[in-house]
Amino acid sequence: MWLRLKRLFTITTKFEAFLVIYALATGAVARGVHYLDLYPGFGGWLLFAVCPLSVFMVGGILIDTVEQRRHE
Repeated sequence: MWLRLKRLFTITTKFEAFLVIYALATGAVARGVHYLDLYPGFGGWLLFAVCPLSVFMVGGILIDTVEQRRHE
């Protein structure tokens, strides 16, 4: 039973990785807009820029990991 539950949360294909990256990016942009409301001006824009940037870094790691698992 635990194995079946674990398989639900395992990313096995690039398509699944892209879906997760899209969801993370959507949340990051929403969080960035919230930062713009809280901190108007340069500070808000700086925080807004950092949110999607973190998604780019995590997305690259996700795709690399999926490719690496496929070759093993």
